[in-house]
Amino acid sequence: MKNLDSIEVSYVRNLRTVCSEVLVLLVSSFVLSLAFPGFMSAKGIGFIALIALIPVFMVIKNTTFKCVWFYGFLFGLCYYFFFNYWLKGFHPLAILIAPIIKGFEMMLLFLALKASVCFFPKKGYLLQPVIWVSYAYLAESWFAGYPYGNIVYALYRYNVLIQIADITGIWGILFMMVLPQAFLANALIDKINSPSFSLKSYFKRELWVEIIYVLLLVITIVYGIVKLVYWTDRTPDKTWRVATVQHNHDSWKGGYTTYLQNFNNLRKSTLESLSSDPDIVVWSETAFVPSVSWHLNYYQEGSGWEDIANLTREFVQFGKDLQVPLLTGNPKGVIDDPTMPAYDENGVQNRVDYNTVILFDDGEIIEEYKKQHLVPFTEHFPYEKQLPWLYNLLLANDYNWWEKGDEAVVFDLDGIKFSTPICYEDSFGNLNAQFVANGADVIVNMTNDNWSKKASAEWQHAAIAAFRSVETRKSMIRGTNSGITCLITPDGKIHDPMEPFTRGWKLYQVPVYTHESYNDTFFVRHYDLFAFVSIYSSIALLFVGAVLKIIKTVGRKKGFN
Repeated sequence: MKNLDSIEVSYVRNLRTVCSEVLVLLVSSFVLSLAFPGFMSAKGIGFIALIALIPVFMVIKNTTFKCVWFYGFLFGLCYYFFFNYWLKGFHPLAILIAPIIKGFEMMLLFLALKASVCFFPKKGYLLQPVIWVSYAYLAESWFAGYPYGNIVYALYRYNVLIQIADITGIWGILFMMVLPQAFLANALIDKINSPSFSLKSYFKRELWVEIIYVLLLVITIVYGIVKLVYWTDRTPDKTWRVATVQHNHDSWKGGYTTYLQNFNNLRKSTLESLSSDPDIVVWSETAFVPSVSWHLNYYQEGSGWEDIANLTREFVQFGKDLQVPLLTGNPKGVIDDPTMPAYDENGVQNRVDYNTVILFDDGEIIEEYKKQHLVPFTEHFPYEKQLPWLYNLLLANDYNWWEKGDEAVVFDLDGIKFSTPICYEDSFGNLNAQFVANGADVIVNMTNDNWSKKASAEWQHAAIAAFRSVETRKSMIRGTNSGITCLITPDGKIHDPMEPFTRGWKLYQVPVYTHESYNDTFFVRHYDLFAFVSIYSSIALLFVGAVLKIIKTVGRKKGFN
């Protein structure tokens, strides 16, 4: 009876522990989401990201391997459900797919974090930020890579803390954010589990870590102050007068009538903007939808596409009459099956499309860029043969595929060299570093986030974009459908954003810093180096830890025998 009673007490205690840990993770996932622009705060409460992971690390250290994998899935699922709540505006499947994927990713993360404190009970907290950096990089590097939700982006308004991104990228900043949280969590959970545990002794024992961290923090802040002063005082080599047109089109509406209305709105705002004497006019991603290349090269009389073809010709004539170059998103349609005609007997087009930006001048397309990093599941899904059920499910839910570009194009217009990452391509540091390494002096992001219907989603995107300017030390001008249209200077500051979900135009005087007068940053030359070092260090240290654990276990058993 006594054994049964003790088993029952142990079961109740364990159940109570699991329930309390689940509650901690649920609350933490919600609190962490508040660090970003969202439904509670228009621009986010960034400092929350500096403390929100402390209870998460406490749970990881306190729990068992039997539970930690589930906790990781639960935390990732809930965090991205709160953070990405606006995905439901895109499609009901999206708000399920993204959090589930992130749940599986964080399941692996939590297992690795648990292994670090299991293999290194006293110093595991030092390995945990390295593992977190590795996870963050790998989580955005595979097919379904998705940089949104990385806690580093919560600091987009803390400019002094993010200037080191031109050396380490976001990865060094992320390490500095995670280390103190893992350190404090390690101490607090030991204190909770053992009342005799002395926090004073702990802090004294780990004094060398605290000193090194404070030194790194001071260096980060001083470096940030120096760089902010430098970029505030620096005179640009050139000033590029860019008129951006925000036409606020509903992404879900199509057809000739809608295309005509959008073109009229774009044309009206563009003609108004000419009064400001711009050097170039920038429209957004897929602003003009009918494919200029297709309807100029492959249109056939009697195919049933007369209205669309006529609208395309009207756009081309508008470009010829326009006094300045026009940069716009426009799908590039090309022949799919070269053995077949452009149209079948029913007028169906034998066509595939690229998500493309075209530089349109004097009625001619003088340069174009095809999007390289397509949005997984909505623009691109390469596993038709391996996962036919998912491929067909996505097609049944009106998802359409684009073809993939393969060149980091640099446009050259009257001596201004620029590149045009499309949509969320400005979320990837390596991609933008390649543009700059190829010669771009300005980054022009072309985005259509209108489908989200939430300003918070658009601010989350703009917050990520700010780090690309710091990493490359290049100005970014964002031309968007409905927000956030703005200028981002090389110090990461967001200037003069247009009101989201409004129609209009704005002239930005973009400071241009050329390669001739400013060398590429360390990050541009060695992008993601900090992340690569973290990955290899994590693998090596976890392997060593596992071997040492096995040796100790075997030694204990032999000694016992």
